[in-house]
Amino acid sequence: MTSTFHGLELGKRGLYAQQTALSTTGHNITNVNTIGYSRQRAEMQATNAIPYPGMHSDKSPAQLGTGVEVNALVRLREAYLDVQFRNEYKNLGYWEAKSDTFTRIEELLNEPTDDGLAHTMDEFWKGWQELVKNPDSAAVRAVVRQKGVAVAQSFNQIMDSLDQMQTDVKNIIKTKTDEVNSLASQISILNEQISRLVANDYQPNDLLDQRDVLIDQLSKIVSIDVKASSSGMVDISVGEGTLVTGKTSNTLTIDYDQNSGLVNPAEIKIGGQTVNLGSGELLGRIESYGIMGGDRKSTIPFLKDKINELAMTFANAVNEVHLSGLNLDNISGVSDKKVAFFTGSSAKDLKVNPEIMESLNLIAAAKDEGSGQSSTGNGQLAQDIANIKFKNLNFTGTTSTVDDFYRNIVGQLGIDSQESQRMQNNFEGIIMQVENRRQSVSGVSIDEEVANMIKYQQAYNAAARIVTSMDQCLDKVINGMGRVGL
Repeated sequence: MTSTFHGLELGKRGLYAQQTALSTTGHNITNVNTIGYSRQRAEMQATNAIPYPGMHSDKSPAQLGTGVEVNALVRLREAYLDVQFRNEYKNLGYWEAKSDTFTRIEELLNEPTDDGLAHTMDEFWKGWQELVKNPDSAAVRAVVRQKGVAVAQSFNQIMDSLDQMQTDVKNIIKTKTDEVNSLASQISILNEQISRLVANDYQPNDLLDQRDVLIDQLSKIVSIDVKASSSGMVDISVGEGTLVTGKTSNTLTIDYDQNSGLVNPAEIKIGGQTVNLGSGELLGRIESYGIMGGDRKSTIPFLKDKINELAMTFANAVNEVHLSGLNLDNISGVSDKKVAFFTGSSAKDLKVNPEIMESLNLIAAAKDEGSGQSSTGNGQLAQDIANIKFKNLNFTGTTSTVDDFYRNIVGQLGIDSQESQRMQNNFEGIIMQVENRRQSVSGVSIDEEVANMIKYQQAYNAAARIVTSMDQCLDKVINGMGRVGL
């Protein structure tokens, strides 16, 4: 039969097991607000029993229990929910990037307000209408000139702002690319640390949590595929390229076309391999900045082309009519010189002709009545210019008035913005649902941990009582046996 010391060993193992469980519970409680932390649980099992044959027992040996031990500190995590979360997170990142760009463009165009381009152009047409009534008035001519300056400056400001926005997005692309490479490097380092511990039968639960947080962050930026590797490591690929392989990581690079300045999809590479980003915030930023072959997906370049087309079609139409008329110098016989009202080759450098800025007499308001003659009170040409507002002009692929063309630009922008915001809201809802399910498995509940803490505390106290009882038995054996009468 076993000695009394066997009872001490039982109590000691009970103390150690419950102490480990209490420590694990405390670790959970203190990390209740730690991002990405997965709660842990001490798994206990009975230690190997020993044979205990007795004088009056069956010939087959019985077994005597030897106590309890913690055989594992389990990390409560559901891999399927992680995969689902990351698959949806990339879509959220993509639509957040697109929505941010559309929102900034809407703020830039500022329509419909008194400060928007549409209102400025309306005031320009009204200025010519007033000139019809008073074609010889210097004050009215000054108003027309100033309204023209306002229109030109509006186009200039829109293009300058779009250029600056494009530069900002390019900087964000650089930042996000660096972030991808940094996350990949950190994940490979954690892979190495985890593999060393797993190879020695350790359970690096906290390191696994840290790696999962990094993988979650990475999944929002680019579309990734995560596969388990040997010794607890993971391999991560983006499209056809491998970003992380065990203890090593490759570099994501993005280059731009020298002619257009847009992102060249053939130059989005990981470790020299051209990859398709699929989705994610980085792709959303690239499409906002402009990608070769992206057409309408190249948000800012597409809008710049439309604004530039609007500006030049508008300016050319005004100039064509203006050059056909007579200005005050022509009528008075001072000069036969005629000038365009606007100059410039694009919306970015559009401006009122500098010669008109120096002399109001060069503004043509009169229609040529034949042989280059007209009267000073003739304002028919000013009316023709004002009527351009209602005239169908030839734009690329369509015939439309200037106002309708611009309204179509703003309307399409509003539709795209609403769609991106709707998609963003949808994926935010999906992410919240998946995250709630993930937290139901991995999240720390204070109430549950406190209940466990009381349970383990009582078990610890009971194990301590076993040690005390055995100690009293041993004391009687050692100090009390053989002393008759005592």
